[in-house]
Amino acid sequence: MEMQKQRLAAWDELDDFLTSSPSLQQILDYRPSEEAQARVRELLQMNRDGSLSEDDTAELDDYLALENFMRHLKIKALSKLQK
Repeated sequence: MEMQKQRLAAWDELDDFLTSSPSLQQILDYRPSEEAQARVRELLQMNRDGSLSEDDTAELDDYLALENFMRHLKIKALSKLQK
């Protein structure tokens, strides 16, 4: 259950940001919270050590999906700013 809360918290953080009507520059400047970044570093280290559980793997996959989404969004924002 704790893992599920962490997974939801990362997406909730992004949802809160996006529903605040950010400017294109704010989208480009967006960074996850320090807590989220620390958790990703922890999961990546566990992955390197070969100690990820199934739940940890699912959580890391969620973070990677979130990162992929934001990269695409930032590319679009940058493109619009450069026009």
